[in-house]
Amino acid sequence: MRSVLMIPTALLILVASGCAKQPATMPASASAPSPGSSAGSTAASRPQPAASQSAMGAAGASRGAAPRTDSPTAARPSPRDFTENAALKDVYFDFDKYDIRPADTKILDAGAAWLKTNARSLLLIEGHTDERGTPEYNLALGERRAKAAMSYLTALGVQANRISIVSYGEERGVCQDHSEGCWAKNRRAHFLVKTE
Repeated sequence: MRSVLMIPTALLILVASGCAKQPATMPASASAPSPGSSAGSTAASRPQPAASQSAMGAAGASRGAAPRTDSPTAARPSPRDFTENAALKDVYFDFDKYDIRPADTKILDAGAAWLKTNARSLLLIEGHTDERGTPEYNLALGERRAKAAMSYLTALGVQANRISIVSYGEERGVCQDHSEGCWAKNRRAHFLVKTE
């Protein structure tokens, strides 16, 4: 009986130790939310590291490495090709949540209006988290945050094929203190653009 338990434990250790940190770039394939739907997160819906691999895409390098797309034939531009634009402001999220807060809808409304008038601009949405949680969980949560922002923008008429998302999880925090005020600044979706 003891040896039967040791094999799954050994496999779990191998899988967990083989997971390296790397943001996952996702294609712009999310559809607009249906009326009355809302994005939300609960602790009960936390993905397990082994099961979250498909949700996060390919994992693989260390801090500071360029994100790798989840398909080698993807025609999406590299995140390095995108730059900041003052017209597109960050939106922030509550702890362990990925739903768009009512105060942030005005920011996204303004961003959607800018994107509609600048139809040649491609958008990259970065999903970020604070440092709490495992790296794997934070990558998945960052992805959900980026997808929530994307869904909101597509519901306002921004074409989904103009949008790519990437999750950096906890890796690119704007604040390094270990306090709630700092963590709140890191829980965000950040927007970058590239002109076609």
